[in-house]
Amino acid sequence: MAAPLIQATDITKFYGTYRALSDITLSVANGEFLALVGPSGCGKTSLLKILAGFEEVSSGSLIIDGKDMAGVPASARPTRMVFQKLALFPHKTVAQNIGFPLMLAKRPKAEIDTAVRRMLELMHLKESYLNRFPHELSGGEQQRVALARSMVSQPPVLLLDEPMSALDAKLKKSLQAELKYLHRHVGTSFVHVTHDLEEAMMLADRICVMRAGRIVQLGGPAEIYYRPANAFVAGFIGDTNLLPVTLTPEEGGFHFSCLPLACAAPRLGADQVAPGAASGGTALLMIRPEMLRLLAPGEPAEAVIEGTVSEYFIRGASIQYRIAATDGTEIVMDVPGTSVLPADQGAPVRLGLTLSDLFVVEA
Repeated sequence: MAAPLIQATDITKFYGTYRALSDITLSVANGEFLALVGPSGCGKTSLLKILAGFEEVSSGSLIIDGKDMAGVPASARPTRMVFQKLALFPHKTVAQNIGFPLMLAKRPKAEIDTAVRRMLELMHLKESYLNRFPHELSGGEQQRVALARSMVSQPPVLLLDEPMSALDAKLKKSLQAELKYLHRHVGTSFVHVTHDLEEAMMLADRICVMRAGRIVQLGGPAEIYYRPANAFVAGFIGDTNLLPVTLTPEEGGFHFSCLPLACAAPRLGADQVAPGAASGGTALLMIRPEMLRLLAPGEPAEAVIEGTVSEYFIRGASIQYRIAATDGTEIVMDVPGTSVLPADQGAPVRLGLTLSDLFVVEA
């Protein structure tokens, strides 16, 4: 196997006596898109700054493109960074902003002009924008210019520090698609810090979930979403229902008991229970809202929850229901959007689910 482009090993970072990062070990493959997610203060931006060279590690090692980064300044690293506040030069035109890294490298003017126009085309910016200044552009156009400037020198690694957090929802969706397109076509490794969990799921090859300066789980979007390491990851990545469950080991799996579920054969396979939950600790049954469905009267299901609709929210493509189960538990359910409301507030409902969809996490 090829050596990873980035290899961080046992990285710890102190700010005075405050430990911001603890024993961080991760790798990023050539051409991979890695998203760093976690609550505020979890250390993801500190890790990004260490990769960029704006902060030094307190201990541990960082190898990028086969070279030890100890003492290597940001300007000499094979990385480029797109900041949350873009940092475009207000007194320079679009062409001058995009071409600035190549100008610093003293590349020939003809080469700079060619590279700038190539990036302009890649970022879907009009040629007439070349002589405009940043204040003459929309927020989305400024974002594209910042991305073009960071990519014009074709760096092996692009670091993104929540560059789309200040954009409106529609523009953010558009730029997310642009970012995915850019990643697919340039072959650069992306490390992206974001608070937008849906954005991380959409864009990343792998997601690194952090908490209190440590990595809680590192894996693909489907693994993080459907097989979370613990209740923190389950609750942090998307909406979910987490219900106390009692497990009894049996051959090849577990018998379970969980209110308000009613099922004829309450059994889970061994691969449906996280290791920490299987060892006898407090366990929670995870039911993603989209795994539930409304049952018609008399319709059978492997597992059933009965309750009453307490509230609903129409989201367009989906409708989210809040169900008060018969034991008082609140259950969240998502159903496909429709012009006819499937159940109104106060209506009694039966929810069905398939046992193979369930997963048990450690509390």
